[in-house]
Amino acid sequence: MIDIIKQIQEANPALGTTIIVLRPDSRALADPATLTPEAKAWLDANTSDARLSQETVMLAPYPGGAPTQRTVTVLAFSDARHLAAFATAWTGDPTLDDDEAA
Repeated sequence: MIDIIKQIQEANPALGTTIIVLRPDSRALADPATLTPEAKAWLDANTSDARLSQETVMLAPYPGGAPTQRTVTVLAFSDARHLAAFATAWTGDPTLDDDEAA
């Protein structure tokens, strides 16, 4: 993952250094280029300057494999605290409400 972040930062320095690469199955994404309405609302309420971007990187499918181009979805933040809050809220497994857990 560190290699991916480094490639993205070198390819698009305008994103800054505080970025997260979202998995294709992230529950924050409606599709690779769009946040879900819930994730967008969360960002608007907690950090309105976050930017969604799609970037191309070279990734090997397995260690020692030949790298190929792949497009990844990136969310850039101006503050590491905002990235941490987003990651806490949107990249873990959703928690069940007390009623659902029973």
